[in-house]
Amino acid sequence: MADRLLLVVEGSDDMHVLSAILKRHAFKPEFVIRDEKGFQSLIARVAIHLKPGTDLERFGIIVDADADVLGRWQEIRTVLERAGYRSVPESPDPAGTLIEQDEAPRVGVWIMPNNLVPGMLEDYVRFLVPPGDALYDRACRCVDEIPDTERRFAAQHLSKARIHTWLAWQDDPGTPMGLAITKRYLDADSPQVGGLLSWLNRLFARDGAPP
Repeated sequence: MADRLLLVVEGSDDMHVLSAILKRHAFKPEFVIRDEKGFQSLIARVAIHLKPGTDLERFGIIVDADADVLGRWQEIRTVLERAGYRSVPESPDPAGTLIEQDEAPRVGVWIMPNNLVPGMLEDYVRFLVPPGDALYDRACRCVDEIPDTERRFAAQHLSKARIHTWLAWQDDPGTPMGLAITKRYLDADSPQVGGLLSWLNRLFARDGAPP
């Protein structure tokens, strides 16, 4: 019944990173991951997924915080309340938010990177770089030393520039983030992964069944 367990994400990178983490940990139960191709498309479809009479039993949302965690949370909160969820908290749970509503799917929300600070998927992936990796430190220095007048990326994409520079220097240069987990360039046993998996367990585990 995996079609009744759905997780929506903003883009293909999110989908591949998460899929690689789940495969690495042989996560159960299985669920569908859907790339909604951007935040605006994702948020517009939440009400459709949660319409009355839906077959969904569990519904997860993973989005980037970008520059404002609470602002992003408020957008999600508004949509959920309009869909009839009456107990949406005023701020996200640092451990990942879960929302229960009678006669409606359980909803979970995770705001990248960790429900607390501004950022995006690449800031989460940074947590998966092996501790003390000197090459990552060098990649950060190289990117940070680019004069502002020569930078071709926006300031909010600094973490993207850093992690992709580091990936460009691996044995297989330019490996995508999801595949970098499979190839063990990135550490899927990081404590940050444990927190995300714990939230997914609580969201998707059947009532009365072990996570």
